[in-house]
Amino acid sequence: MRILHTSDWHLGQNFMNHSREREHALLIDWLLEQVQQHAVDAVLIAGDIFDTGTPPSYARALYYHLIAELHRQNVALLLLGGNHDSVSVLSESLPLMHHLNTTVIAATGEASQHVVTLPQRGSAQPGCIVCALPFIRPRDVLTSQAGQSAEDKQRSLQTAIADTYARVFAAAQAQQTALQQAHGVQVPIVATGHLTTVGASSNESVREIYVGALEAFPTSAFPPADYIALGHIHKPQKVGGLEHIRYCGSPIALGFDEARQTKEVLLVDLHAQGLHSVTPLPTPVVQVLASVSGNLTSLPAALKEIAAREGVSTEHPAWVEVTVQEDDYLPDLAARIASMTEDLPVEVLRTKRQRGTATAQLLGEPSESLQELTPQDVFARRLAQESLAPELQTALQQRYEHVLRSITTGEAA
Repeated sequence: MRILHTSDWHLGQNFMNHSREREHALLIDWLLEQVQQHAVDAVLIAGDIFDTGTPPSYARALYYHLIAELHRQNVALLLLGGNHDSVSVLSESLPLMHHLNTTVIAATGEASQHVVTLPQRGSAQPGCIVCALPFIRPRDVLTSQAGQSAEDKQRSLQTAIADTYARVFAAAQAQQTALQQAHGVQVPIVATGHLTTVGASSNESVREIYVGALEAFPTSAFPPADYIALGHIHKPQKVGGLEHIRYCGSPIALGFDEARQTKEVLLVDLHAQGLHSVTPLPTPVVQVLASVSGNLTSLPAALKEIAAREGVSTEHPAWVEVTVQEDDYLPDLAARIASMTEDLPVEVLRTKRQRGTATAQLLGEPSESLQELTPQDVFARRLAQESLAPELQTALQQRYEHVLRSITTGEAA
């Protein structure tokens, strides 16, 4: 059984007022070629398929194009909800998805609902059993109790998530026994997750999932599955050095801090004895993102080097973040940087000064622009300035999310 493990596509992302539609369209075409070339049996996307709960129409079109093309190739598709995904959006047309060889698990439910048997390509022969768990919201597994400290809530949430995994894994083992009796073959078990684990290396493009509740899920609390396919962290990595617990990372760079990462998807080969191998497939760089720092003397050469990179052209200029050192006191930095890139296929999306935060605040300069923050980020930072009981903070956060969903739903309509 060969699975292609990927996650964190963030279809519909608006990156500093720039669409990622072209990148995602070419990514999907590339992925479909890899599925065919490497004889993939099933594709697993471990959360954050969309960037927001109300994705633009072109993002939905790309989503359905992927589903239709994989169905045409007789390849099973398993889609899991992430913290960016809307449960209602992913739950649309579930009966139709079933007929298109696609399984969507948008939210946490009964254990049996999360046991998915993926077939080998173009046949009814079972290839693996998946404990298909999406992003687990605290309200799905935990009842809040008055008087609990923050530490008590974190322990309770970790226990509740571990118990959820244990129940689903037990149901998967029962399915494994039934399949072995029916087909005479031991079918491997895969588990999924969309969360932060202990030992994972994160980056600034990742929005924290459990603010003030669960910072990281212990690796030891996962069930003894043959492979654990994780999403949420955008940097590809083994967790705790373990071969069978993996973040595949995002397939494109979603922030300037990811520009130097080699993005990839993972080919996971399984057999009756469990995991056989994991093979990274580097994804193509369609849009060049780059961060450069220096003074006004060194920056021109650095920008020219970026302009000469493969894939950069007048039609598709590089997107660049510039950090100015030494000369950061000058008031006309933006104009000076603009003059350096006037004849280059380079678009500067952000210019930063190297000076410390205290100095920047003293001079009235924001350390971040509003373009870099989501409405959720702004509210969370404002809420953090208040001294409120954890229960009240949670209630306010939930009320704000409800209001925000109402607004975005109304705008979409």
